[in-house]
Amino acid sequence: MSEVATVTLADIEAAREVLRGVAVDTPMEESRWLSAYAGGPVRLKCENLQRTGSFKARGAYVRISRLSAAERANGVVAASAGNHAQGVALAAQLLGIKATVFMPEGAPIPKENATRGYGADVVFHGRYLEHALEAAEKFAAETGAVLIHPFDHVDIVAGQGTVGLEILEQAPEVETIVVPTGGGGLLAGIAIAVKQLRPDVRVVGVQAAGAAAYPDSLAHGRPVPLESMRTMADGIAVGRPGDITFAAVRDHVDEVVTVSEDSLSRALLALVERAKMIVEPAGAAAVAAILDRPAEFRTPTVALLSGGNIDPLLLGKVIRHGMAAAGRYLTLRVCIPDLPGELATLLGEVSAEGANVLEVMHERNSAALHLGEVEVHLQLETRGVPHAEAVATRLRERGYRVFA
Repeated sequence: MSEVATVTLADIEAAREVLRGVAVDTPMEESRWLSAYAGGPVRLKCENLQRTGSFKARGAYVRISRLSAAERANGVVAASAGNHAQGVALAAQLLGIKATVFMPEGAPIPKENATRGYGADVVFHGRYLEHALEAAEKFAAETGAVLIHPFDHVDIVAGQGTVGLEILEQAPEVETIVVPTGGGGLLAGIAIAVKQLRPDVRVVGVQAAGAAAYPDSLAHGRPVPLESMRTMADGIAVGRPGDITFAAVRDHVDEVVTVSEDSLSRALLALVERAKMIVEPAGAAAVAAILDRPAEFRTPTVALLSGGNIDPLLLGKVIRHGMAAAGRYLTLRVCIPDLPGELATLLGEVSAEGANVLEVMHERNSAALHLGEVEVHLQLETRGVPHAEAVATRLRERGYRVFA
């Protein structure tokens, strides 16, 4: 096996010089609500406010800017669910190079439109990123276009690693950095930079549980592909770690954890409500991990918001899912006498407890009902789990038979 290429702190510092005037030094925001939850200071590194809406523009520009004139003449090709696509498209546009991007079918419409808006040609191929990557590799072989890999290249890792340099400058007191992770380019770059300058800082990667290739790969000591993936977090849905990124994560990252779809939804909802930050599900992964296990992260902690490119339709669905996961929606079945005025009395009790009625349905044909009873299906909006429990308790205290 050939030796895997490595990235150094010097490479990352050089990449930062390349990116001056191109990438934004994104802000670091205090998060009082998350700090209170974690029991110590937590800050948000807002790469969702980077050009193209994610950190991907950093690595893409560094990689493409270093192509020779002969390489540039044939253009570049990439495979991406959206964020890398936009980074490649922007970099190619700034450098005057033709770009073609292969996207998996079903990629978010805003990411497709933004990629086209930067001047790239977009081709859909396959269900997963790996399928699109195979098509991009074939296109490169046939046309001579240079493949810009989404994560597994030293220039890509070096470019993403500039985020780590900014974090140490903006939060020199940091003890833990939590990073959303797909293929590992961002995690690898940050870990290399941080561990060289502050080896005491703990670096933690976060993957969606339904697309978590790193835990099994790390356990086996080599990249192991997933047989299938299922997650709303398309930005970190990568079925196999890269060779370069796997070696860097293995050698420099302290831990990789996973979060559920419910946790991603809750985190996205919390960021919208409390931080006034619009992020995609992948971009909320670090916050999801902190909300899941606040005692496990030594503070001060920096949570990276890796991207903010989310389809408005998906945003609505995720917010509703997040509200349900946070106990903000309550569904109850309540048995009441089938008499005039009884429904109004029931709804009055719900209102008195401060819940908002979203939907009411009746069920009369059930063997579980007593004679003269009707079952009312209620969908309610509450302020959270304690409030939901209070609503159900009040109804039971008033003599209703209540089923969740």
